[in-house]
Amino acid sequence: MQLLSSSSWNLFPIPSICLTIVLLVSLASHTSSCTEQEKSSLLQFLAGLSRDGSLTASWRHDTDCCTWEGITCNQDRKVTDVLLASRGLEGSISPFLGNLTGLLHVNLSRNSLSGGLPPKLVSSNSILVLDVSFNRLTGGLSELPSSTHARPLQVLNISSNLFTGRFPSTIWEVMKSLVSLNASTNSFTGQIPITPCVSAPSFAVLELSFNQLSGNIPQGLGNCSMLKLLSAGYNNLGGSLPDEIFNISSLERLYLHRNLLEGALSGISKLTNLVTLDLGGNRFTGNIPESIGDLKRLEELHLDHNNISGELPAALSNCTNLVTIDLKSNHFSGKLTRINFIRLPNLKKLDLLFNDFTGTIPESIYSCSKLTALRLSYNHFNGQLSEKIGNLKSLSFLSLANNSLTNITRTLQILGSSRSLTILYIGFNFRHETMPEGDSIDGFENLQVLSVNDCSLSGRIPDWLSKLTNLGMLFLQNNQLTGPIPDWISSLNLLFHLDISNNSLTGQIPSALMEMPMLESDNTAPKVFFELPVWNKNTLMQYLMLSAFPKVLNLAINNFTGLIPEEIGQLKALVMLNLSSNELSGEIPQTISNLKNLQVLDLSVNRLTGVIPAALNNLNFLSEFDISNNDLEGPIPTGGQLSTFADSSFDGNSKLCGPMTLSRCGSEGAGPTSISYTKQFRCKVIFAISFGVFFGVGVLYDQMILAKYFG
Repeated sequence: MQLLSSSSWNLFPIPSICLTIVLLVSLASHTSSCTEQEKSSLLQFLAGLSRDGSLTASWRHDTDCCTWEGITCNQDRKVTDVLLASRGLEGSISPFLGNLTGLLHVNLSRNSLSGGLPPKLVSSNSILVLDVSFNRLTGGLSELPSSTHARPLQVLNISSNLFTGRFPSTIWEVMKSLVSLNASTNSFTGQIPITPCVSAPSFAVLELSFNQLSGNIPQGLGNCSMLKLLSAGYNNLGGSLPDEIFNISSLERLYLHRNLLEGALSGISKLTNLVTLDLGGNRFTGNIPESIGDLKRLEELHLDHNNISGELPAALSNCTNLVTIDLKSNHFSGKLTRINFIRLPNLKKLDLLFNDFTGTIPESIYSCSKLTALRLSYNHFNGQLSEKIGNLKSLSFLSLANNSLTNITRTLQILGSSRSLTILYIGFNFRHETMPEGDSIDGFENLQVLSVNDCSLSGRIPDWLSKLTNLGMLFLQNNQLTGPIPDWISSLNLLFHLDISNNSLTGQIPSALMEMPMLESDNTAPKVFFELPVWNKNTLMQYLMLSAFPKVLNLAINNFTGLIPEEIGQLKALVMLNLSSNELSGEIPQTISNLKNLQVLDLSVNRLTGVIPAALNNLNFLSEFDISNNDLEGPIPTGGQLSTFADSSFDGNSKLCGPMTLSRCGSEGAGPTSISYTKQFRCKVIFAISFGVFFGVGVLYDQMILAKYFG
């Protein structure tokens, strides 16, 4: 822009210039402010909040509402957007927002808003996108008058709230432009709504997972000719998949996980545009048809936790875009060599846990160079592990537990070179072999979980474990290991979960165990996410990261002697301590009362003497407690946590007295109770009791450590 010359300025008398500037500023101020009506509507919304996320500092009556935080206006100075996600808002949503006649987008997600959703917003004449997800909204969705004209709403996201009731049909009848409806994670009942399929020709996304929907999948879904995503997992839907659903050729993602669906999968191959198919957690039967090879775009296949059987179809190799195959917990059989994994170059996760596959592990799997997680546990694979597994340079999660693999030394030598490996489960294999010792094993520098349980291995706790400096969880239980616990155990600075129970270890409990850094402090394990979820057998809750597991020290069912170290009180982060079924003597250290996080304490079946420390009453989180079958004496402390436990927690201590025993303090006690220290008694009785608890606080479902005791 060219500047005016001095001669040009002379054309305008000074008073005229000033007047012109004043008029321009006045005009600009008048045209750049939102209307009083719109400002009033926004302030009404603000007034309905009990916590406003500091909006008051910006939303002032003496300023233009188009400049307020979270507010956008168009050129006509009408409010078009109210974008206040994740602002810590509490209170109700004012219906006055519906008075903003130019409003297009409303995002109030991820706050703590309560009350109902004003119908005025859902039936707005202008709103295109309404997102109130992740709040605490309650009630149902209101019916609209039958005379209501078509509404422009395109996207409605009410997920992750507390809504109840059925979907009112009149809402969808007037939503002619609806493209996406997300009502997942609420408590809606009734059937899947199908009205949008008829009313809205562009309807593409229907998300209803995590509700209480029931009945069969309605045939009317076949009218959703543009549907790309159908998600209705974690409901109570039953019956078989209707044939009409296979006519939705546009469907790309189908999620029906964890329902009550049944029948065969014969029609699924018609959905040739499928990218994701998730029918896990249902009651499907039959086999996977060869026609599944027609799903050329398929990237994720989840058929886990069904009753599907037979051999895997060779045509699965035609689904060359597959990234994830999850077939765990079915009845598949036969040899895996039917699948040519060389044709699946994009495969990253293969989960075949709990099936009946036989033969050797096919070497073609090792051509899947992108594989990050491989779980073949609880099948009938046999033979030795191939060295070609070393080709899997990205493999992080490997579980081969409970097969019939042999040669543990060679297996560990092969796997040790894998720098990417962080999780390794190889338990229930290598029966009656010898634990490799010395320098025969190297590598595993990034390993964080190692499970070599239930192999009946002989030998000692090997020194090569001391080099696994990133190890957080170590499972060696149910073997035949002998000798003492090595002193180097305290050098594993990240170890927080140690289970060496049911072996034949000897010696005293070493002071090194009392110096384990992760058990002394509240520091959490590294936030490492598992490539595959690890399940709790009893609750079926899944763990997705290492730090979710409790801090555990389990030395039960061995031949440890001597005293329980006083220094055990230093392990203040412990959640479970199990020293049962050993030959420990002396008194129960009072320092155990320092373990304020303790939830499980089992000292049963030892030779402990003296009184029960009254300070144990202060272990407020203690939910399982067992000191039975010792030689303790005196009154059982009352008035605290110990009073909440069953009488069986104190049985087998003839010198104890109190309300939990047959012997009242100050009177003649009952006769002595015989105590058996045999291995058979330990395994069949005490082990079952104490470890039932262990399952409750986080044992890996993948391992099923005590399958022979608990089925």
